[in-house]
Amino acid sequence: MRKKRFTTIFFIGLIIFGLQEIFAADTETGFVSLFNGKDLTGWTVKGGSGTFKVEDGVIVGECVPNTPHNTFLCTEKEYGDFILKLEFKMDVSGNSGVQFRSHVRKKNNRERVFGYQAEIDHEEDGDTGKIYDEGRRGSQHGIRFLGQNSPEIMKKVNETLKQGQWNTLEIQCVGPSIRTWVNGVAAANIFDYYDLSGILGLQVHAGKQGKICFRNIRIKDLGKTEWKSFFVKDENGKMKLVNAHFVLPEEWSFDEKEGFLRGRHNRTQAKDGLVVSDDPYSDFIVKVTYRIFGGNSALYFRAEEVNTPWLLKGFQNEIAGNEKDSALWHTAGDKTPGRGWVAQNDALVKKVRQTDDWNTVCTTACGDRIINMINGFTTFDIIDPKCEKTGKVALQLHGNADVEMWFKDFQIIVITEEMKKWIHRD
Repeated sequence: MRKKRFTTIFFIGLIIFGLQEIFAADTETGFVSLFNGKDLTGWTVKGGSGTFKVEDGVIVGECVPNTPHNTFLCTEKEYGDFILKLEFKMDVSGNSGVQFRSHVRKKNNRERVFGYQAEIDHEEDGDTGKIYDEGRRGSQHGIRFLGQNSPEIMKKVNETLKQGQWNTLEIQCVGPSIRTWVNGVAAANIFDYYDLSGILGLQVHAGKQGKICFRNIRIKDLGKTEWKSFFVKDENGKMKLVNAHFVLPEEWSFDEKEGFLRGRHNRTQAKDGLVVSDDPYSDFIVKVTYRIFGGNSALYFRAEEVNTPWLLKGFQNEIAGNEKDSALWHTAGDKTPGRGWVAQNDALVKKVRQTDDWNTVCTTACGDRIINMINGFTTFDIIDPKCEKTGKVALQLHGNADVEMWFKDFQIIVITEEMKKWIHRD
């Protein structure tokens, strides 16, 4: 009887173990290993004097003390949308990170890696999992990391870190969405517009010391996302609008030589001059680069056409030529009041906007989450339950004002239902 019971328990145990293996494999479906456990095939060292080698199936990166430049072990292949998983261990305290959607440029006879980096910090109350822009935006204007990082979230992340032991890092890029998890705890959750593809890299930071180990590096390739432009060149090289139309077309003209759209508006005209998308968009990231020579303008989004002189009701990513650039304004309709200023960050905009030069504003709208950026810096990231859920995107020449605007790179990415499944996952 005991033998029979033992046999039954044994087989039940095998079944449970087998199911666990199946479920574990399920979560890893589509992943490919990037490290063969033997050598650095498929990887190349770039940058500084740090060293990388393979020991006992582990990639070991080590700082050469007091040398000036960061060193990176980079993939030879580029990736667009993906999920990257790996394990890391800081053997000797220092600083490290994992590059993604990154690139290489020549600088003073060496190769300089730049782009997104998921931070790995040896400090117990450090910044592991945050997103840094290596060699580009870096630490500017008092801002070190991209997006808005909650202290409460980072506290949860840091509570999971095991000093001198193996920890897990997951990086997910889907279109403009970038997310990280550290030991299974969600860390960074940002939207950004700088890069949609690039190489991966493991970093050894310059300094007095540092030894970092990596293993079990694997990736799931999710394809590639591309911008769709409202300004394109036809078969004769002439610029034209696609998927959009002009309001007051006489006020708009393309500068073929310099490659931008010029809008000029007179104060005697009460109606707004507009470039309006043909289609409405619900969830998306949209951006435009502009120069302002007078008057007032905006990047409209989730806007509805109405019977008013300004013709559109909804959100404006403000273009005012001052600290209100990239602020969020809500415009009234013919029968509904507007909400006025919804969000703004005058102090940051004063630091980052360029006077008498090109600037880039960008808006992400995903559900009730709205994010505005100017020149790569987040002005605000809010949840707005009152927001419109869909509508047109547009460029504005404000009525009853003398306005001159130049626009280029007016582009959009639609965030599809399939993309949202990844973006909103736990």
